[in-house]
Amino acid sequence: MRGFVAVATLSAVALLSPVGAEAQARPAASGRATTTLPLSIPGAARGSAPVTVSIDYGQPHARGRTVAGALAGDLGQVWRLGANEATTLRTGVDLVIGTLTVPKGAYTLAAETTANGEWKLIVNTKTGQWGIPYDASTELGRTPLTSRTLATPIESFTMWLIPAPDNSAGGEIRFAWGTREFRATWRVK
Repeated sequence: MRGFVAVATLSAVALLSPVGAEAQARPAASGRATTTLPLSIPGAARGSAPVTVSIDYGQPHARGRTVAGALAGDLGQVWRLGANEATTLRTGVDLVIGTLTVPKGAYTLAAETTANGEWKLIVNTKTGQWGIPYDASTELGRTPLTSRTLATPIESFTMWLIPAPDNSAGGEIRFAWGTREFRATWRVK
């Protein structure tokens, strides 16, 4: 009985401890976000599952830091395009992103960064890994990104799949954080 009382007392102390309560109440520094775009594919069988393109990414926040597309420490190297787990592109159709042909499937997205804004989007065939270190040995390829300076900074890193204005099977991949926005065109191959 004494052993039971001692275990019960220790358990109660652990549960009531302020350290345990703080650890449980503290939000994660970066959450996950997803952008998904359903596609209408001509000639697809009626009633078939919709074809989609999606990007799942970690969403870091500036929280008072200076951000020009990425944090200063991430400029001049390959950046995982987000936080924590690698950013994943999933496509149910073959795509052309910028100048790069991307067969249907799942890929990791990253960016070759520079301080002057001349970035490249990187598509890598390896998926399911932590965002760093970057493994170039499984790279599908790179394509240039266009960029612009934003008048109003964006607090949280955000990615978008934007459909073409003419409703064709294409559009833009965009991402922005802080004072910079980057984009590449995409289309169904």
